[in-house]
Amino acid sequence: MVYVYKKIVGKKPYYYLRASERKGKKVLSKDIAYLGNSIEEVRKSLDKKEFKDKIRKAYKTIHSFIESNHWLEKAKELKLRKDVFLGEKLEEIEACKLHYNYVFKKLDEITKKEILKNFVIEFAFNTASIEGNTIKLEQARNLLVDGLTPENKTLREIYDLQNSEKVFFQLIDLNEEITHEFIIKVHDSLLENVDARKGYRTTDVRVIRSNFEATPAPYVKTDMGLLLKWYNENKNKLSPLVLATIFHHKFEKIHPFMDGNGRTGRMLLNYILLKNNYPALIIHKKTRADYLSALRQADKSDLTKSSKEDYFDLVQFDAEEMIDTYWSIFL
Repeated sequence: MVYVYKKIVGKKPYYYLRASERKGKKVLSKDIAYLGNSIEEVRKSLDKKEFKDKIRKAYKTIHSFIESNHWLEKAKELKLRKDVFLGEKLEEIEACKLHYNYVFKKLDEITKKEILKNFVIEFAFNTASIEGNTIKLEQARNLLVDGLTPENKTLREIYDLQNSEKVFFQLIDLNEEITHEFIIKVHDSLLENVDARKGYRTTDVRVIRSNFEATPAPYVKTDMGLLLKWYNENKNKLSPLVLATIFHHKFEKIHPFMDGNGRTGRMLLNYILLKNNYPALIIHKKTRADYLSALRQADKSDLTKSSKEDYFDLVQFDAEEMIDTYWSIFL
């Protein structure tokens, strides 16, 4: 049900567009938009074209709100074991997983492909933007859907987005083990026509605006071996989102390649999720500052440790990004 809701604060009325749905004995409600302080303002708001457009967009928000709450209740019924990293986010993450496996994966192939295409456009745009790519979202959509090359953009920026799309679709149904060779292959594919340097780096690098020193070049292969050992020891112990998050951070701290570490790390993060039947997530450009802050908090950890104190903030960040990504794109 969608209706106008009146709230009184200090004797002053405030009008909102509200959506509600009854689930058993509970009523779930969400305010979609603020309409004004008087009936006249409400009428004017509802008559505006931009507000009508806003209402149309709100129906997806309403549907997302109702569906996410429905599957959250399903997740609560599972009586999940507590997770020190995910805390209160655990049931919300499992709600995403339940819908992903029991609803999304059972859609017809054309619909699934359309949804995944929308995801990839958003993912490619955001993961590239975090690294400084200047192509805008609408330009990315035109490029990846219609093949329209954006004006005044470098070939490097264009290949950056195209490679992300190509590699994601290569990985989505793959079930390969994560090895040195696999990681290098993913990196090489992401950097095709972008950077000719292949394989683990053989010279030192300085990570700008970081508070850690990347692994010295002679020890990159050794540290990547330690990371893979950590991954194999923990892949059946940690929640897949926790596993993927910590792996991603440790990978970035090693910084095994001369370029493309961020894009490769975020792609591997999603590969671990998909491999474990969890939906992929997007780390958004708009949350870049929070993302980097959470990564820095984790920098105190070393390759063989994964304490709650070091990784709680980063796991919570990724959990929020998964929840936001899933219910806004995969419905």
